[in-house]
Amino acid sequence: MKYKLDRGAHSVYSLHYHLIFVVKYRRKVFTNDKIIDFLKQKIHEISETFEVEVLAIECDADHVHILFKAKPTLNIPKYINALKTITSREIRRKFPEVKKKLWKNVFWSPSYFLATTGQVTLDVLKKYVESQGENGAD
Repeated sequence: MKYKLDRGAHSVYSLHYHLIFVVKYRRKVFTNDKIIDFLKQKIHEISETFEVEVLAIECDADHVHILFKAKPTLNIPKYINALKTITSREIRRKFPEVKKKLWKNVFWSPSYFLATTGQVTLDVLKKYVESQGENGAD
């Protein structure tokens, strides 16, 4: 299966990520579609300003999964901080009833999960790297 690589002026890359945010103390905040839709809209808006392409967003009652692809120049901590700060502020502003489920107005847990995802498995990459130089190249 072929896939499209992204290109910059002097680079070719394929950078895909899986990001998870958890609501502080696992409070069940995402219980209605209006809040979920608003969160997804905000994530798309923020991502656009960072030139990040959101591939998928899904929510559970107490956390959100985001699949995205980015350029090598993305400042990932800055992007994540913007996502968490802006969505927290905007959700609490637009849906004041959410504050009743939170503790001290803290929306997101300070931690997050971030993993790179790839077009091939780590085993395939490892075999490729290990096979370099086997064809008699000087």
